[in-house]
Amino acid sequence: MGHAGMAAAAVRWLRSAEAPPPTSVEALPRPELRCVGEDERAPVDSAEFRRVLGNFATGVTVITAPAADGSPAGFACQSFSSLSLDPPLVAFMVGRASTTWPRIARAGVFCVNVLDESQGELCRAFAVSGADKFAGVAHEPAPVSGAPRLAGALAWIDCTVHAVHTGGDHLIVVGRVDALGTGEASGEGGGPLLFHRGRFARLREEG
Repeated sequence: MGHAGMAAAAVRWLRSAEAPPPTSVEALPRPELRCVGEDERAPVDSAEFRRVLGNFATGVTVITAPAADGSPAGFACQSFSSLSLDPPLVAFMVGRASTTWPRIARAGVFCVNVLDESQGELCRAFAVSGADKFAGVAHEPAPVSGAPRLAGALAWIDCTVHAVHTGGDHLIVVGRVDALGTGEASGEGGGPLLFHRGRFARLREEG
């Protein structure tokens, strides 16, 4: 059962429960987040953190936003996830030092492009800072936001920025889904582009 199926099952269970829903929910206190000082030792070595977490394979996306200052914006993002079914929410993480995020924030909308296994070079192009990332890249406006919807992507999710939370040296961006769909590649049996142990990977069919 996929994420959407599990979420749907949870919603059905909650709606069928006999106990009435709580009238109010108390918010948990926000944890104190701060950087490790120069005179302190980090609790976990950053290189070891990357090595261990690299064993968790992720899909690869490109987050795009419409032109708010003359040109569209976009960056490669592997920290993306579905978040909620009702209301439909997704989330992605972006570094606080990102030069692309302020442009997406100004636009207030974005489109998630789920990359096909053949789009490794496209991902590398969007991972470079300062270049014209859209040069030679076929795209069309997403139906609600107008953000670039990249040709050849497996799927696209058109969103409005719903909330932004702090998470250490990253921001957690929550988007409300306004429209979504699959691309031509998904109908041709194309697989997703994966990232595992610092390199691109593909699904291997069993059997």
